[in-house]
Amino acid sequence: MARIPYFDMSQAPESYQALLKSRNPLNLYRMLPHAGVSAASGFLALGSALLRDNELDSQLREIAILRVGILSEAPYEVHQHKRVARQVGLSDEKVAALEAGADTAVLNDDERLVLQFTDVVFRDVKAPDALFNQVAARFGHRQTAELVLTIGFYMLVSRFLENFEVDLEPPGTFK
Repeated sequence: MARIPYFDMSQAPESYQALLKSRNPLNLYRMLPHAGVSAASGFLALGSALLRDNELDSQLREIAILRVGILSEAPYEVHQHKRVARQVGLSDEKVAALEAGADTAVLNDDERLVLQFTDVVFRDVKAPDALFNQVAARFGHRQTAELVLTIGFYMLVSRFLENFEVDLEPPGTFK
């Protein structure tokens, strides 16, 4: 059960409600307005840019997001993005390989590189030059920047979800 009541969406400005019209009705979106509509709207804008306006391969993005959720011990985040990972074609075997200590043999070189980079950025904040240069050489400037932003953003998401104990939506709420 959430630590505080969800925001009364009938009190949310139309501008915020309009942002949610094309989205699944996540409890996260009902908790965000407690931070103020500007912060909630900015949160949605950055999340949308990382998910929809990205050059980074969507499967690689989901590997980073799921790994951040796993390392953050954020079951809501992991649950939601396992669904997204399936939608972008990530196999159940690859998703299972993202668990801490799992065998990563099923992952290809790019996927293992993203996993390694995510672990280091999550744990140490700054990747060492050799690893950063390897990622930048493989993915280029924009995709590397998107990857770093994705890792950091989903660390924020996981911490928000866990601190407010946002409830998982009941089965059948959406596809």
